[in-house]
Amino acid sequence: MDHYTTQLVKESFDLVEPIAPRAAELFYANLFALDPSLQSLFKSDMVAQGEKLMKMIGVAVSLLDKPQVLIPALQGLGRRHADYGVRDEHYDMVGTALLTTLQQGTGVAFTPDVREAWIEVYGVISRTMKEAARVPA
Repeated sequence: MDHYTTQLVKESFDLVEPIAPRAAELFYANLFALDPSLQSLFKSDMVAQGEKLMKMIGVAVSLLDKPQVLIPALQGLGRRHADYGVRDEHYDMVGTALLTTLQQGTGVAFTPDVREAWIEVYGVISRTMKEAARVPA
């Protein structure tokens, strides 16, 4: 990821943070529209889950320029998600739901360049998490 990519992601996420509760609601609506069976993976209160999601995305975005901190955190997250029943194919749906949510949350600010930046960043995040999930603890 180059500086331009991380800057686009950070700036666009700055637009989403003020509407974090709504963005989380949109994300899960988008995700469950793609695959309703994923609802069974979520056992807790969805408002609290949404808060965790937005916080996690915010932390990841803030650490994009600190891979030495971000990568180990993502690896741990990937292992925990595997324990929850998350499979590789779920990451694609999450990516699609995330892009849709970002577009809904940022409107015209979600330019093709911003979209491509998020695709690149999410690709790194999801690959890191999937690879960590495959490694025995």
